[in-house]
Amino acid sequence: MPFVTVAAVSRGNLVDSADRRWRAIGEARPDLEPALALQRQLLTLVIDLAGTLARGPLPKLSLPPRYLAAKLTRGVPVLAGEPIPVPVPILAPALLRLCEALANGGAGAAATHIRQAIESGSIEPGSLLIASLGRDQAAMRTGAVHRGLAPDLVWLVAELAVSPFVHALQHMVFAHRGPGELQSALEAWNRGYCPACGSWPAVAEAVSGHRTLRCSFCSSAWEPTTYACIYCEERGEAFVTAAPNEERKDRRVEVCSSCNGYLKTVDVPELSPFPLLSISDIESTDLDVAAMEHGYARPALKDFGARKG
Repeated sequence: MPFVTVAAVSRGNLVDSADRRWRAIGEARPDLEPALALQRQLLTLVIDLAGTLARGPLPKLSLPPRYLAAKLTRGVPVLAGEPIPVPVPILAPALLRLCEALANGGAGAAATHIRQAIESGSIEPGSLLIASLGRDQAAMRTGAVHRGLAPDLVWLVAELAVSPFVHALQHMVFAHRGPGELQSALEAWNRGYCPACGSWPAVAEAVSGHRTLRCSFCSSAWEPTTYACIYCEERGEAFVTAAPNEERKDRRVEVCSSCNGYLKTVDVPELSPFPLLSISDIESTDLDVAAMEHGYARPALKDFGARKG
């Protein structure tokens, strides 16, 4: 079945699992210690925010299974273009805390300036959160540049704050789907971008030979039925999978010379629960470097437009 449900994990087990993984990575890669220390702060904030959201009701969405199935059949993610009410009072304070953690963790003045822009009202938190949920990179970049802020850092702050909400949404929409048109549409999903939010995967996690794509935003998991480039569907000689380090064939890079895209693939004992996927991502940063040194890159997000009607 292409779409895979990743079981929720308690806060205590999440923290314990994360600590074990961070210690192992730190022992193997001492050079990553500063990045791991920052990630520890950021993920702790995200975990706490997810816990807060879990205690309150999610918005009721008018998304009938037949309607969602029709969207998926057209290649449109279920949340794309939908007028989803964002819980700004819950998420907005997290923006400030994330900026502070980033400022203390190495982003310095760039993160402080974003925090000041939010506090002063130069950036309206609700608009920022809605743009992130809608995956509107162009609007966020334009707004950041206009205010003299670092666009990539603004995107990161907003994405971290919204990710627990969109993860909860996709879980709500998919967890109890049952047999029917929506289930069939998910089983037929064979695209490289997330069927929930439309983001590209951060990494592919391979468990017992099953290559499962993991969304960089909401942590959805799906297993394509064909082995091909996730961006352009190239299956020929232009699509290659290689291990940059011959001694670590459990960590590979898929590269495509047709579209110059790449994807990291790592063997893991089990799929990472939300939000621990980013640990797999940071542990494999050397694979990003290897791919980018050879001219490969991740493409921009797809634009699915607004909902019609």
